[in-house]
Amino acid sequence: MTHTYNISGMHCSSCVSKVKSELLKLGDVTNAEVQLNAPQATIAMQKHISINTLQEAVRKAGNNYIITEDNAAMPAQNTIGDKISPASYYPIFLIFLFISLPVSIIEFNQPSAQWMHWANNFMAGFFLVFSFFKLLNLRAFADGYSTYDIIAMHSRPYAYIYPFIELGLGLALIAGIVPLMVNTIILVVMGISSVGVARSLVQKKQFQCACLGTVISLPLSTVTLVEDLLMVAMSAISIVKLIN
Repeated sequence: MTHTYNISGMHCSSCVSKVKSELLKLGDVTNAEVQLNAPQATIAMQKHISINTLQEAVRKAGNNYIITEDNAAMPAQNTIGDKISPASYYPIFLIFLFISLPVSIIEFNQPSAQWMHWANNFMAGFFLVFSFFKLLNLRAFADGYSTYDIIAMHSRPYAYIYPFIELGLGLALIAGIVPLMVNTIILVVMGISSVGVARSLVQKKQFQCACLGTVISLPLSTVTLVEDLLMVAMSAISIVKLIN
């Protein structure tokens, strides 16, 4: 079987050679043709190879490279939920645990624990940690985020700005700067992000989630959507409480 994939992050013939070399190292790949013009890879394989496995291979060639399915060429049965192991989400669950535990300890050591303070500190930690991973390789993040976010796919500068928006929101939450405005921005920004993820899920597109940049490979899935909607819900509740 032969499938065609889009590859972002390649800028020269050396990139093409490195990506092709790593793809050919996969046991079930019998041939791989990689082109720089309209960056794509046409891969012949003995049996279906998951997008996660292919991503791991191209990442060995360089952290900038991101492979996604060419949905016009891929068979319909290869949907976003195919062969995704629960272990794929271990890093993100671990990060949520490492954010929520210290936040909970700090809050419950206060004279009177308040949900609003906990939510505020949790969101601050969330944005600071997630922006950190994105900023480790900003260009690679922008390449991945532009494949599914409804604004970034039409405005690449937004993909470059987005990690700084998260960083600014995290710092503003810690500093307690204009909480009503900050939570409103969170509601809008994460709401827009949720729309892009939800649309990709409905259309059954298979992308790598850019939420942790390109350092940690995660599939775009309902976990990504829940992550975004959690921020939307927490900011919405905070807005209501601040108004009242």
